[in-house]
Amino acid sequence: MFRIRRIYDDLRPVNREALDQVRRILREQFPALHAADIDKIPELLRNPLRHGFRAILYVAENQRNQVRGFALLSYDAELKFAFLDYISAARATTGGGIGGALYEQVREEALTLGAVGIFFECLPDDPALCRDPLILKQNQARLKFYEKYGALPIAGTAYETPLKPGDDNPPYLVFDPLGRPALPSREQARAMVRAILERRYGHLCPPGYIQMVVDSFGEDPLRLRPPRYVKRPRLPAVPSLGRTQKIALVINERHIIHHVRERGYVESPVRIRSILRELEASGLFEPMAPREYPERVLTSVHARDYVEYFKRVCRNLPEGKSVYPYVFPIRNAARPPVELAVRAGYYCIDTFTPLNRNAWLAAKGAVDCALTGADLLLEGYRLCYALVRPPGHHAERRAFGGFCYFNNAAIAAQMLSAHGPVAMLDIDYHHGNGQQMIFYERSDVLTVSIHGHPRFAYPYFSGFEDETGEGQGKGFNLNLPLPEQLSGEQFLEALHKALKRIGRFKPAFLILSLGLDTAKGDPTGTWSLSARDFERIGRAIGALKLPTLVVQEGGYRNRVIGTNARNFFVGLWQGALGG
Repeated sequence: MFRIRRIYDDLRPVNREALDQVRRILREQFPALHAADIDKIPELLRNPLRHGFRAILYVAENQRNQVRGFALLSYDAELKFAFLDYISAARATTGGGIGGALYEQVREEALTLGAVGIFFECLPDDPALCRDPLILKQNQARLKFYEKYGALPIAGTAYETPLKPGDDNPPYLVFDPLGRPALPSREQARAMVRAILERRYGHLCPPGYIQMVVDSFGEDPLRLRPPRYVKRPRLPAVPSLGRTQKIALVINERHIIHHVRERGYVESPVRIRSILRELEASGLFEPMAPREYPERVLTSVHARDYVEYFKRVCRNLPEGKSVYPYVFPIRNAARPPVELAVRAGYYCIDTFTPLNRNAWLAAKGAVDCALTGADLLLEGYRLCYALVRPPGHHAERRAFGGFCYFNNAAIAAQMLSAHGPVAMLDIDYHHGNGQQMIFYERSDVLTVSIHGHPRFAYPYFSGFEDETGEGQGKGFNLNLPLPEQLSGEQFLEALHKALKRIGRFKPAFLILSLGLDTAKGDPTGTWSLSARDFERIGRAIGALKLPTLVVQEGGYRNRVIGTNARNFFVGLWQGALGG
């Protein structure tokens, strides 16, 4: 078992350890590689402009965070091509499917970036260029592997000319067009090859040699060698919408058991069905099964006594019975009552969020979905949607309320914060008091909320402009409370302020708490956003081009919630991946 995740930088201990293992693999598998080339990989991630390429590093890890393989891809945004610097499994790991999984991952990445294709070097399968029979056999196996994907050596050039006459085993330049029939023109190919030779090998190749190789690319368009090993490539074409170009959709199937059939309780299962019905026809989503996570993830942001109480009280309630908090220990919370149902007010911020036998299972299922989405971001998806209920953004460290029991988005943010800084943006009508409280003293997680002013909107006690964080978190919480009546244009003005703050923060990940209760006619809000407004909101957020996990929060007008969700995600996808 292994998972593939992307390494964005070397700022976090978990990433530094992975990079140390990547360098160890390079030293073992490429003994002739210069030590300076191995040691500069973290610098490639930190400072792409200095090296002329944007570096993209994926690692394949087992459950003990041991790196079993990696792939380093470089991308030129101006010339729109990718160059695969290295792809390698760790020693004694070859043959386990890691190389294929990594190569498929970088193909997806190149497609997402809009690259015309991937260039890389491969040692020759021609006996005239490789005199050692054993190495020749290995070279043939490697080229056969890439032929399955339609990647072939470029024909009719001098790329494989040895730097020194008589040198053995000079590499081919291989090109993978990602299944597209069109190949680069002569001028495109010359510019790309020059970029590869000058930026990657300028310290080894004299200018005259580089010019000779570039001039040898004379055919228009580029010509690939005919296949030698595979009659028909396994992947004749990359789909028009690649796997990681889609929005990973993770649904909390357990939500259905949490159905409070009491008059006026608007947080109902039909919300999920209404959204799903509209999303399924869009073709933008890739359904993914939720994974199960240990209960200890809950205490990464929630107090242990609260988690234990919530589990115990739900387990002890009769089937079909709900209890509501009604006693609140304002004066003395140190001596809670014996009866668990009465004790609910010790952990709740309101009187309308019920406890029942199924609340624990549904809430834990929602957390699993959010964490699955976070893991999928690490594995290369750019957009993920955790379609969950119950929601979570009102749940604080040791309190539930506002239909929320566990803070799904905050738990996902806590997990992702081990891999890079995280920005949380809450666009629900109601203030995201939970994530504000949980991260209020931290600077590695920026919390931003756009919401109805607490003078008139739940939760009333938080969401004011002067709440900006404390201690190390000072300046890392931004509240944008808005008036009771609001147009789409006014909301977008506030959103642009929020996005500017997020841009200055430079996060590695964005977690969006999506509330659709800002829509016109929602029973819990007073604003009047339309389907067109939601599309514009999604497009603006997508334009940040950040790996983004969307976690469902509120939205209770079931006649329009699906349409508004579809418009939001169409905009988000177009802003993030559509060009």
